[in-house]
Amino acid sequence: MTKPKQLNEFENVYDFLNRVRLHPEGWVRHGSLTHLGAMLAGYRVAMAVYNAEEDFPFWTPGNLSPFDAWLGLRNGGLNAQGWAVAIEREAEAIDTPAIELFFTLLDQFRAERQQPAR
Repeated sequence: MTKPKQLNEFENVYDFLNRVRLHPEGWVRHGSLTHLGAMLAGYRVAMAVYNAEEDFPFWTPGNLSPFDAWLGLRNGGLNAQGWAVAIEREAEAIDTPAIELFFTLLDQFRAERQQPAR
């Protein structure tokens, strides 16, 4: 098993999300994807402040994010409230923890974009 990266070793948002995946209860209050979405929005703001360039599919100011667009195609329509609410609703309908469903969908999204999941 590979040792998880430390915060100062993160190279991109996927490193951060992989760390969250390992210990979601330590990062995301009550497994809420709304909280995770807020954290990712903060990550995106920090990218803008520091002029950081990286693939960031979760929030694009003024535009539909790639993850929202992908999820909308998968689900047959966009959710005006965003990916976090859409996944939380789907998770509730299938009686699965939302954070677990998020990571399943994230792996599918990345596989379709031909990016390594881990």
